[in-house]
This record gives sequence, C-alpha cells and structure tokens, in this order.
Amino acid sequence: MIMTNNAAAHALNIDVSDPIPAVDFNRRFSQRARAIESSAIREILKVTERPEVISFAGGLPSPLTFPVDAMRGALDRVLANSGREALQYSTTEGYAPLREWIAARVGTPEAPVSPDEVLIVSGSQQGLDLLAKVLVDPGDTVLVETPTYLGALQSFSLFAPKYVSIASDEDGLLPEALNESMRGSKFLYCLPNFQNPTGRLLSEERRYRLAERARELDLLILEDDPYGALSYDGETPRSIRSLAPERTVYMGSFSKVLAPGLRLGYVIAPLALRSKLVQAKQATDLHTATLSQMAVYEVIKDGFLDGHIPTIRTLYRDQCAAMLGALKRHMPEGVRWNTPRGGMFLWAELPRGMDATAILARAIELNVAFVPGAPFYAANPVSEALRLAFVTVPPAQIEEGVKRLAGVIRASL
Repeated sequence: MIMTNNAAAHALNIDVSDPIPAVDFNRRFSQRARAIESSAIREILKVTERPEVISFAGGLPSPLTFPVDAMRGALDRVLANSGREALQYSTTEGYAPLREWIAARVGTPEAPVSPDEVLIVSGSQQGLDLLAKVLVDPGDTVLVETPTYLGALQSFSLFAPKYVSIASDEDGLLPEALNESMRGSKFLYCLPNFQNPTGRLLSEERRYRLAERARELDLLILEDDPYGALSYDGETPRSIRSLAPERTVYMGSFSKVLAPGLRLGYVIAPLALRSKLVQAKQATDLHTATLSQMAVYEVIKDGFLDGHIPTIRTLYRDQCAAMLGALKRHMPEGVRWNTPRGGMFLWAELPRGMDATAILARAIELNVAFVPGAPFYAANPVSEALRLAFVTVPPAQIEEGVKRLAGVIRASL
C-alpha cells in the first residue's frame, strides 16, 4: 500500500501542521559568494528590455552583423560530415584546427604563436575567471587602468586582490605611472584597443614603453583584445604581445566579429601558465562546446572574416558618426566626450559636480538609458563619467535619445 505524504507523516508521529523552516542560505554562503555584487550594467539592461527605451547602455554588438546564413550552412556541414564528433566530449585545450587558425592569425614574425599556447574558452569572460583562479591569492596586487572593464573587476574581485589603479588619459594608460612600488605585482590588466568603457586606443609609442616597463619591473601583462578588429580605418598598432611575448597573456574573442551567443574566446599564454589554465578549466566545464568550435572553424577557415569584418567596421563607424553629430548638436556647454577611432563605446563627462547615476534615474523616466561610469573604477570613481554604446541604436533613435538625455542634463545644471 502506498501512503500519501500526510499519512506517512502521521505514521511517523510528525506534526505536519508545523511550518518547515527554509534553509538559511545567507548563513551558508561562502565569504567569496557574499562579496559578489550584481553587475551595474546587467541591472540597467533589465530596464532597457522595454521596447520604448532608447538604450545606450548595453555593450552588445549589432545583431545586423551576425552571419546567420554562414553559421547555418556551417552547422549543416559539420553535422553532416562530423556529426558524432561534434556532439561528443572533446579535449579541454580546444578543437585543434581552430587553435591552429588562431595561432596563425595572432602570431607575428617577431612573436610567433604555437597552437600549444592556445586555450579555447567559453567566451573571454571565462578566460578572465580562469586567469584569476590560477594567479590571484587574497591580498595580491593587481594593476588596472583607470577606468577599466567592469567584467574584469567582477572576475578578479572574487579572489580578493588589492587593486592599484594606473593613471590614464584620453590616450590610455601612462607607462611612466608604473613605478618601483609595483614591482612583482601579479599582473597588469589592460585593453589597448578601443577599450571598454572609454573607446580609447593606446598609442604604439606607449605600447613599446609599456613592454619596456614590464621587463624592468617584472610584470605580467594581460592584454585583452576583443575590439581590435573594429578599427574604423582598418588599422591598429602592434599588439603588446608582439613586443613582449614572454611577458604577455593575450585574450581574444569571436563575440564581436561573429556573434556573442557562440560563447567562444581564447587565451594565448606561455606553456607553463596555459597548462595550469587547462587544469582549472577541467574543473569548471571540461571543455568549450565542440559544436560551436567546429562550426566557427568551418565559417572562418577560408577567409570569411576578411570580407565580413569590413562590413562591421563600416556600420560601427557610421553609428559612431551619428552619435558624435547628435552630441555636438544637443549637449549643453560643459559636457565633454572623446572621439573613438574604433569599437563600440564613447566616454563622456558631465560638468563637474554632477552625478551620472542621478542623471540616469531621470533619463529613464524619459525612456533613455546609459551606463554611469563609476562602476568601471577600481578605486576613486568619477561620478560625472558615463559610457554611451551606440552600435545597436539606429541613427534616428540616436538623435532622439541624445536629445532627451541632453534635456535631462540641461535641466540639472
């Protein structure tokens, strides 16, 4: 005979009228989990899901650039020709032909890349997480730009480093700001190409000086480069890795040149570090999705990106021009902004003393959104700063959104 839950409880003399206490997870969370905070950007994106909101908030590539037909054909071919392999477990290091392609693409005559130095990861965000896991102990010194990528701060902060912010200007970080007190820091994290959040580009001269300072001060550089292909004129300076391969870990991504939903990135690291990253990844997700890796390789192996990336550059250049034009027409005196030469972002600063977070609250009432700049600082945030992302908003909406935002700022002066 099968008893009901209540009957079984009565048979065991359990008083089912007493409420069952819920698990107190706050008491059970690890110290690391208690330190986690939601991304400011992700919280803002919840608001921007409303169709009436003109959003300059999300750091999303334009879906107009996603090669849907090419991916569909690649998936069909992979499943038809290598379906069982594509749907099976694979090696942690990643699909060998894709690693070979990356090595050839990133390597230079001065700093060749071996496929054995390449690790395929589930988006470059996983690369940041793995690097933090294998490099950072609580209290270790980590050097970052001012400001820097919020996602990196989130990954690193789980492991409780001590941040040191490196002075920067409109042309990126200042190599001369690296001094003897920073000798032997765990690493310097930087985005030299069209940085998120500022859109700025580190000059070639500064890259040479940065490589020199890394050698002088025994520094490891984490060079994060998801936007380097998005130069509006097709030109970018030499990578830091090409100048100091023994001192550099290089990270790249297919999110901005193909599609972010693929969750495909890569880390190029000296063998001793790459082997430890492989071990950490084995404990995380075993390997990056085999089907995604094989399909992406099928798309790019014959030069597809050489024709596809210029279309992205043209679109983003035109979108940036629309944003710059609207800012010039509508923004009140005292608001300043930069002029990016590539990428997806523009950095602006309100008149001194204004609070971008307060401006955001009023802007959302008018159905326009952006990201305040303060969360991008490891220390001493600038309350006047804000990031504007322009690649997913049509020019007519850019004009209207900037006009509304300018009205809010003018009313707050």
